[in-house]
Amino acid sequence: MASAPKILIIDDELNLRRSLAIGLKLEGFETEAVGTADDALEMLAGRAFDLVLVDLMMPGVHGLELARRIRQLHPTVRIVLTSAYHLSERQMAQADCGAIGFVPKPYDIDDLSRFLHTKLAGPGLVA
Repeated sequence: MASAPKILIIDDELNLRRSLAIGLKLEGFETEAVGTADDALEMLAGRAFDLVLVDLMMPGVHGLELARRIRQLHPTVRIVLTSAYHLSERQMAQADCGAIGFVPKPYDIDDLSRFLHTKLAGPGLVA
């Protein structure tokens, strides 16, 4: 039996990250959830993840900067950005953070699950 894809959820909103972690676990993912950039980098240093879901709007380190740091330190992990504010493909490319996708909030867990499975099955970093 194949192991479940490992997802790290990075979002400063406690209730959102908890509910998202539970929802994705029910969809067959193995999840961890943290609320700060420092916690995310610490978690990534100690454990391998297949994909990280990074909220753009967090206090302290902005999600784009965090995505860049993750890309530098862990070049094989897939990065998906998320926010209540829309980000176009062009804006994502201009951000040069190594993200392979964007998911707007609020989430529909079924749609998010399908999207993440697609991103995990496809190629990694987009040039």
